[in-house]
Amino acid sequence: MSSTPSKPAGLPDELRRRLGVPDAVVIGLGSMIGAGIFAALAPAARAAGSGLLVGLALAAVVAYCNATSSARLAARYPASGGTYVYGRERLGEFWGYLAGWGFVVGKTASCAAMALTVGLYVWPGQAHAVAVAAVVALTSVNYLGVQKSAWLTRAIVAVVLAVLAAVVVAVLTSGATRAARLDIGDDATFGGVLQAAGLLFFAFAGYARIATLGEEVRDPQRTIPRAIPLALGVTLVVYVLVAVSVLLVLGPARLAEATAPLSDAVRAAGVGGLEPVVRAGAAVAALGSLLALILGVSRTTLAMARDRHLPHALAAVHPRFKVPHRAELVVGAVVAVVAATADVRAAIGFSSFGVLAYYAVANASAWTLTPEEGRPARVIPVVGLAGCLALAFALPVSSVISGAAVLGAGAAVYGIRRLASTRS
Repeated sequence: MSSTPSKPAGLPDELRRRLGVPDAVVIGLGSMIGAGIFAALAPAARAAGSGLLVGLALAAVVAYCNATSSARLAARYPASGGTYVYGRERLGEFWGYLAGWGFVVGKTASCAAMALTVGLYVWPGQAHAVAVAAVVALTSVNYLGVQKSAWLTRAIVAVVLAVLAAVVVAVLTSGATRAARLDIGDDATFGGVLQAAGLLFFAFAGYARIATLGEEVRDPQRTIPRAIPLALGVTLVVYVLVAVSVLLVLGPARLAEATAPLSDAVRAAGVGGLEPVVRAGAAVAALGSLLALILGVSRTTLAMARDRHLPHALAAVHPRFKVPHRAELVVGAVVAVVAATADVRAAIGFSSFGVLAYYAVANASAWTLTPEEGRPARVIPVVGLAGCLALAFALPVSSVISGAAVLGAGAAVYGIRRLASTRS
């Protein structure tokens, strides 16, 4: 276990520190809000029924623990890579590698899911083509520099929050909610609530984008611990307001069957004129998530390439734009291929398993911090680790099997490479 943060040896160019707290917060908001509100509510309602809000609360508790653990670790190790770096430094090279592998693979699937969400809202008949176009466009934005990405994300978050506020006000002030109740009925089971929490956790995971930008924020020891809980807190408030509003007007059964829950909610509330605005907001939100996700995956790819767990050529930093341009281009190309062929529901389930595995390593890493290193209260990493494992294995069976298989394949590749290196 290393006592000091590691720095890549022989790296001629470092990423430029240009992001402050507001920029870091909006990058997290752009990922969390876009992914959760428009993609996870209906599947979670199918799993939990009237226990949806309990699932949301469980997801928030696990997310808070993960955010706290990640913030303390990010302040200690302000380098690109997030939990890949934390696991390597605190638990050993294998655990860092496994976290990085789970993040890159899982979030690549999440990028594809967000791109497909754009396509489904903008042009359902050509969803895959629109998804690929979105990936190409946002990869180009990231290539030109992270500051441009932060400004675009700020604009996207403002638009999405305005749309969500309009939905909440319109629904709560309509007469359609007066007779509705939020009681937990017989359709809510413990397993269903856990599965809903796992699906909703996918929506909270955007704060990882802040940690993976460790080399690009100013004063990371102060900026990262402040930005992560701020982004998570704002997102939780938005999630609760929207979830309560939609449940009141649709009820759990209609929400579970909805393909576009917020559009259905405003129509049921008698304000169908807002529906085009909601659809546009959904597309913008998914674009915000996609922008931040590509940003985070490319930074973890950069960190793993520096350590030669991925091709070392991907560790290059552009001399002018100061971004990992090769990693961004490769990530964009892979996401475009997946978006052209994948199903959005399968991509979300697969991503959730990988992300929960990633945060399990983060909590285990935070447990090893000393008080002098800013260790959180012991209960936080314990609850976070147990919660991640419980939610991961409560996901649909197909997601658990495929996710475990991919993690196992990554571990096997690591073992083979280690064996080959010891024999040479």
